[in-house]
Amino acid sequence: MQRTHNRKSVLGDNPFATAEREAPEATAVRATTRSQASSGTPRAPRRGGTNSKAASAVPPARKTERKAKVEHKAAKAARASIPPAQPAVVEQPAASLAEVHEPAAASPNLPPPEPATDLPAGVESPTQGDVDASDELERKRAVEAKIREIESRIETMSGEGTPRAAEHRERTGAARRAKTDEARSDGGVLDTAREMLSSDYYLRQWGRIGMRNRSDVVDEFGYDPTYDKRVRPILEAMYARYFRATTEGIEHVPSTGRALIVVNHSGTFPYDGVMLKTAVRKEHPAARELRWLSEDQIFYLPFVGSFITRLGSVRACQENAERLLANDNLVAVFPEGAKGAGRLYRDRYRLQRFGRGGFIRLCLRTRTPIVPCVIVGAEESMPLMMRVEYLTGPLGLPYLPITPTFPLLGPLGLLPAPTRWSFSFGPPIELEGYGPESADDNVLVGRLTERVRATMQTMLDRALSARRSVWFG
Repeated sequence: MQRTHNRKSVLGDNPFATAEREAPEATAVRATTRSQASSGTPRAPRRGGTNSKAASAVPPARKTERKAKVEHKAAKAARASIPPAQPAVVEQPAASLAEVHEPAAASPNLPPPEPATDLPAGVESPTQGDVDASDELERKRAVEAKIREIESRIETMSGEGTPRAAEHRERTGAARRAKTDEARSDGGVLDTAREMLSSDYYLRQWGRIGMRNRSDVVDEFGYDPTYDKRVRPILEAMYARYFRATTEGIEHVPSTGRALIVVNHSGTFPYDGVMLKTAVRKEHPAARELRWLSEDQIFYLPFVGSFITRLGSVRACQENAERLLANDNLVAVFPEGAKGAGRLYRDRYRLQRFGRGGFIRLCLRTRTPIVPCVIVGAEESMPLMMRVEYLTGPLGLPYLPITPTFPLLGPLGLLPAPTRWSFSFGPPIELEGYGPESADDNVLVGRLTERVRATMQTMLDRALSARRSVWFG
């Protein structure tokens, strides 16, 4: 045993021998500690926060080796966690006001500063602003290059950037240029024909003619008195000679003040409003001017909307009617609306429903008398045989009328047949017993509307029974 304790290991002295040699000292220390604890003497603080027993029990060589390994691992972990070194930015202390306004005195012990030799002679050092501008320019160039790269990728994915697509575009452009050159070589004949076949040409020509004949003074609704006076002889000739119209009860139309004439729609195309205006102006003793309300669909017809507007027609709505009556105008209204204009020939002279009684509310609010009027003979001049509604979407029309002459004869089919017309005016229907607040009474409005409709249907039946012939009256 003694030889074993004194034998040296490869790393040095035998650790067991050292521990045995140090054991008596450790035993003495533990005995001293117990005696201090029993006697109440305060224990001395531990050095380095380690246990003296463990420290005395570990050999110095092993303790040194373990400490070296721990320090090596800690240094390795610290090197892995440290980020890459950044250039240090040294903040200079702010200069005082005295240092800003007064130059610092040169120290006699310091040598004078030497000029920078990094740049060649005659070249100034770039300022901070130049550096920032250069960096901004570089960033812009980088962004533009990135955008061009993305665009090229998109073109490649969509096929526009491929050589085949470029060849196709070049081939198409060459064919288009060749066709244009061929059309130019043929002279101006094809260009003129192509322009005349386009709808824009006629719209421009019609607009120029219309503006040439338009007067400088028109009212707020577009009525042109100069144009009306110019076409008046034509309308009076159609009234007296073509339709050979007759008028009864014109004395019921007041000579002054406002009044609302309620009329039945008669005929496929809006000739009834123009002829009613001509009849009142020609047959009335005061030659009063009539303004009539037309449906929206009429204003979408080519040339018809502007024509009737310049003659005095107004788009049908409550606001326009109130403004006309407030100026003491004579106003005509067709309460059947589009259903009356689209009535088939087999249902002729059968009044349709008068809507929701809008004209009755208008008369109640404005205290306007109602004059019923019926037109006979117009439905035979352009009988509506059928309506085509599934082909009128691109035209903006509710339906395409089919008559015996239209569209078979084209534009000539719009000319009405020379049947004999008659206009009959009934006694005014006074609403003086009702106040403006009655316009909100739906029951009263419905009852008055039906009363006016029944009166007009009776007048129609009487006029039809008195007529002997469609052509001669």
